[in-house]
Amino acid sequence: MGAPSVPRAAAGGHAGRVRTDAVVREFVARAVASGPERGGFHHRNHVVPLTEPVAGLLGREPGTPVTVRVPRADAVPVVVRTWRSEPEILRALHGLLPVPECLAEGEGYAVHSFVDGAVLADVCGPGKPVDGPLLKDLAALLASIVQVRGPALPPLPAEWPRNHTDSQGFLRTLAHLADRQIRRPNWSRYGGLFVALGVPEDALLRFADRVPAMTRRPYGLLHGDLHRGNLVLPSAGDAPLHCLDWELAGYGDPLHDLAVHLVRMRYPDHQWHTAVDAWAEAVRRVRPAAVAGLTKDLPHYVAFERAQSLYADVVRAARALEDSFDRRSLERATGVVRAALRSAAEPLRLGRVPEEDEIERVLFRRGASAWSAGVAGRRGPAVRGIGWTPDRRVPEHPSFPHSAVADALFLEGAAPADRVFKGAAHLNTVLRVPGTPFPVVVRREATVVLRRERSFLSEHAVLGAIERSGVPVAAPRVLALGTSHATDPAHCYGGDRFAVHTYEGARDLGRRPEHPVHGLRPHEADCLVDQLAALTAVDYVPIDPVAGRPGFYDWLSDQLVALVADLPKASQQLARLLGLPDAPRLREILARHRVTDRDCALLHGDLNPWNLVRREDDPALTLIDWEMALVGDPLYELVRHMHLTPTRPEIRDRMFRRWEDRLAARFTKGWQEDWRVYRWIEIVRSAYVDLDRLVTGTSLDAPNVRRALDSYAMTLAAATASLGLSSRPRTSSHVVRGLAWPTGPGGAA
Repeated sequence: MGAPSVPRAAAGGHAGRVRTDAVVREFVARAVASGPERGGFHHRNHVVPLTEPVAGLLGREPGTPVTVRVPRADAVPVVVRTWRSEPEILRALHGLLPVPECLAEGEGYAVHSFVDGAVLADVCGPGKPVDGPLLKDLAALLASIVQVRGPALPPLPAEWPRNHTDSQGFLRTLAHLADRQIRRPNWSRYGGLFVALGVPEDALLRFADRVPAMTRRPYGLLHGDLHRGNLVLPSAGDAPLHCLDWELAGYGDPLHDLAVHLVRMRYPDHQWHTAVDAWAEAVRRVRPAAVAGLTKDLPHYVAFERAQSLYADVVRAARALEDSFDRRSLERATGVVRAALRSAAEPLRLGRVPEEDEIERVLFRRGASAWSAGVAGRRGPAVRGIGWTPDRRVPEHPSFPHSAVADALFLEGAAPADRVFKGAAHLNTVLRVPGTPFPVVVRREATVVLRRERSFLSEHAVLGAIERSGVPVAAPRVLALGTSHATDPAHCYGGDRFAVHTYEGARDLGRRPEHPVHGLRPHEADCLVDQLAALTAVDYVPIDPVAGRPGFYDWLSDQLVALVADLPKASQQLARLLGLPDAPRLREILARHRVTDRDCALLHGDLNPWNLVRREDDPALTLIDWEMALVGDPLYELVRHMHLTPTRPEIRDRMFRRWEDRLAARFTKGWQEDWRVYRWIEIVRSAYVDLDRLVTGTSLDAPNVRRALDSYAMTLAAATASLGLSSRPRTSSHVVRGLAWPTGPGGAA
């Protein structure tokens, strides 16, 4: 900001201007020190009377109350801004709307005229109904704002849509601005927290990509933050409502301002539609085209408001724990974050919202690390933070003693986003622990995992067996297993199981692990086959004494039939609608096929691309995430990998030839006749599992799940064809396109 905006006669040249600066700055400093404060998220507002020297400079009577507005030094970017200067906006609107007048501005402050009256939030708090006459006044105020056109306003940013009736382009612009101005600036500090809560890094960009075609409406001025705290009921009964805090004003589709107002006013449910109708009636009188497509398009703007609010609510909750980390603060932050996630889950397609206790544990780890580390230079009282109880099944590792485990748990909560990875069932946090020469990963199970495919073996037992066997299989080593918990009785954080593994990604932790998402290179295909061959030498009896019996295909068929039978009713009904058989009929179809009995071996069980990590040294691939390991037919492992990973025909043939050459005949006999049966059963399995994920919204933030769901229509067609059943292409295409959220990014309001 520049020098104070004062009458020119008062400035008296350069010397007078310097004097004016000094006088107003001194007045502002005294106001901040002594004046009563009405705080906002971004500014502190102090209402004070003008002193005689300042009153003369500003052309007002001494004693006239003014609002001294000072930006908060610790404010974080949690809002979208069109223009950077609020005084510039107020000057443009002076005489057009009932807004405060900017009397003076300088570096780090502004002096506004005081609007005398009661703030609506003090008279009628959030969630309470607004009486009828006031509701009409609010609608009239919004209608008057809509009438302000572009030429009266400051220049728009370059990224604004050129066509000022493009509603779809405007909403997409908003989503991109929210990603750029809110998500990105906070990601380095809070990104790890968002990932732990199941919010992908590209959630807002994907929202922008899903914005549908919308009715064109003429742009107008937008307040951008019209809630109860920014509305003043003037003392004089016939005076108009006043709007405060114009820093978030913008220019665009009027439905956006309506959506922001509806969500932030927190109208009771029964008054929501009344408020919409009042707005439509008032705006239709002054600008009818602005109401076009209201019913169809308003839900998309409401969805965006709920989506972007998630980032502000989570960041504010985390900052609150940095300032006050006790049981009450943790419970309050958990409630705020839970509500924000539930509100944003549909528009951002987050899938399953974590349970309250899972959110609490994530926030506890974050809060304990931040508080004890003295975030922003503030050190609070010592917090004993996170303790743990070892699991005796995994003894203390000589390379990673129990003291190192405690250090890892302490560091976990504050890990940056590029070191936190959310899978379908686990949260993985990569860390460098002081005194440990190699990076490690803390691995936690999600509290509720709606995984339909069963897990049969303990991951730590499988990895231990591989390590003891000495076979050339590149897999993580288990360093610790246990349950973490709060050590401070003032907190309510309960037990949370975890494991610590060696980290098998890039040596440079600043680089994300690289996965063969587009398929294996020739040398990687050779490496994977060699490791599958090495797995046949692992003694699996200690970890699964009853495994290895003949009849693996029959057992596999039984597992698939049981999975289908256990699907929730909604998933089963939709499966039948799409032409997939129920469990009894599926059993009959599966029984038509026979597979040669081969010797069994330890299998990874889920070799999708994200469970294969590319390495710069030898071997070329590391196999991670062994929670789906089982004992079974090695041919099934290879074929399932080819089903889960894009595999070119030449790579497939290369892998089969090398696999037959590297494995003993007792593991490979008859494979040429049987591999297509396993490919068929995996296509069928995916048709049911992915359909259930679409219905339940499970694990949508996991990259392998997202890719599978993007191609579900093809999976369904292949499954019904391979089952020899008639598909319902017209029904299928319509249902699949809008399966989870049929109205685009927002769903219904």
